[in-house]
Amino acid sequence: MATPVIMPRQGQSVESCILTEWKVAPGDQVEEGSVLAVIETDKASFDLESPVAGTVLDLFWEADDDVPVLANVTVIGDEGEDPSGFRPEMEVTPSGPAGDSTTSSVTAATSETSVTNPSVGTVASIVSAAEGSVAGVSPRARQLAMRTGFDPDSILGTGPGGRVIERDVQAALEGTPRLSASASALAREGGLEPPVHGGGLSGMALASDMREPGSIYGAEVVPVKGIRKVIADRMMQSLGNTAQLTLHTAFDVTAAQAFRKARKESGEPKVSLNDVISHALIHTLLRHPDLNAHFLGNRIARFEKVSLGIAVDTTRGLMVPVLSEACCLSLDSLSSGIRGLAEECREGTIQPDQLTGGTFTLTNLGMLGVEHFTPVLNVPEVAILGVGGISIRPVRGEAGEVNFVDSIALSLTMDHQAIDGAPAARFLKDLVETLENYSGDPAENEKGETSK
Repeated sequence: MATPVIMPRQGQSVESCILTEWKVAPGDQVEEGSVLAVIETDKASFDLESPVAGTVLDLFWEADDDVPVLANVTVIGDEGEDPSGFRPEMEVTPSGPAGDSTTSSVTAATSETSVTNPSVGTVASIVSAAEGSVAGVSPRARQLAMRTGFDPDSILGTGPGGRVIERDVQAALEGTPRLSASASALAREGGLEPPVHGGGLSGMALASDMREPGSIYGAEVVPVKGIRKVIADRMMQSLGNTAQLTLHTAFDVTAAQAFRKARKESGEPKVSLNDVISHALIHTLLRHPDLNAHFLGNRIARFEKVSLGIAVDTTRGLMVPVLSEACCLSLDSLSSGIRGLAEECREGTIQPDQLTGGTFTLTNLGMLGVEHFTPVLNVPEVAILGVGGISIRPVRGEAGEVNFVDSIALSLTMDHQAIDGAPAARFLKDLVETLENYSGDPAENEKGETSK
């Protein structure tokens, strides 16, 4: 009996998944647990496994389709079973791997086609891919070709039945190279295009010069899809729908480094500077709830607890896992939690629900040598903090002398729709003071802030 395989729901907030790659084809034999496809949800990647053993009867979607959760994506059964009853109702007759191996043929136009103003440097339009220039060359086209020393039989015609006419020769002379016989066949049958200058004699385009339409000479052209497409859309949404302003400052890392050294000497677990900054940031946010918020157009949601998003660089793209209620964690628990989330992102095992629910985001490029930068808001959050690398900064001492200290740049981007510059600056000032007097005990900083 045939068994449908559905697109699983990966988290309560996920309504659809991108089917990035099929690992099987119709007719393949699979075992229970065999990987059928790779799917992506928001920013995480997962394998779709077969629930039963049997034959892959049909594939209902193509790679890169955005598939609703719980929709049938394929069906496993006995060879010869009819899979049509399992096809999603929204699907019309699909093509490629999801449908028949043969598609209905398209009859090439053989009547006269009007083409005006062909673009300079482009291949002449193909009217009859099957016939090419078999229909011959018009007298005016041949005369122009003879005057310019051009072979009209090396180009594709746009006249009736593929006939080479004068404008085809003119377009070729204005930028498109002559095609060798094998290159002409690739252009007619494969839809390939020549470069501006071919590798043959006098610039003739050879078969090896032909390339896919839209390709760029000297560059690898890849489609924007999957996680990269999600990131691109979200970045444009962030910049297009918010009023972003970035404030820059820096803090002296002497106290933070001394704290880390004391922990190491006492045999306590190692913590990074990023852990220290995260810990100080979380407890500073509790004193500035305007920045621990979401801007929702006509209302602002201010959160009592901080759920910290940590930007993580992975081979699949930028991911922002969230450490829920991070303000309730000790420094050691915070450190291990951040490290665990980053590992899950890089290994591809992060769960979709762990990528949502953040109230504030921290992004650190210091380990890559970046001193300061302008982070982009992770909407609907109203603020994000960028952390740079360590640099030497001059500081005037109490006696007027100039000392040089190690410092780290902090860049706070906030949504000016939700918060003004002055309260954002006060938050940064408080954060700097907390870090420059860091002792690992947030209660001490809170008492100091209260007494001011």
